[in-house]
Amino acid sequence: MHLLTAATLLPAIVTLLTVLLLIGTAMYVGYTRGKYHVAAPATSGHPAFERAFRVQMNTLEGTVAFLPALWVAAHYASAMWAGVLGLVWLAARVWYAIAYARDAAKRGPAFGLAFLALAALILLALVGLGRAVLASA
Repeated sequence: MHLLTAATLLPAIVTLLTVLLLIGTAMYVGYTRGKYHVAAPATSGHPAFERAFRVQMNTLEGTVAFLPALWVAAHYASAMWAGVLGLVWLAARVWYAIAYARDAAKRGPAFGLAFLALAALILLALVGLGRAVLASA
């Protein structure tokens, strides 16, 4: 039987928090769409709306790479380290969203931190999966 610990639950918690981030960015797009009168299906208009829209799309695009890397790393390497890196990625994406919404020019450091966390997560996943492949050979 698999023992559930905080470390093994962490990737699941990070996944649900990521879903909430995606919902939050979508809701913010809807809010700015209404506030600045950008009628659907338009994706351009007021600069604040365009920044909100880009935050949502960039977050969605990043999540497509993040979630599989998180779960491969958690399964084949370390659930705890995958979860910790996932929390770093998530915190950086929240920082990114806030910074980008305020001033697009200030999103760089948050993007860099999220990218580093994702790169470390992918490396962890590759090492763990490589070990599993070698062990099964």
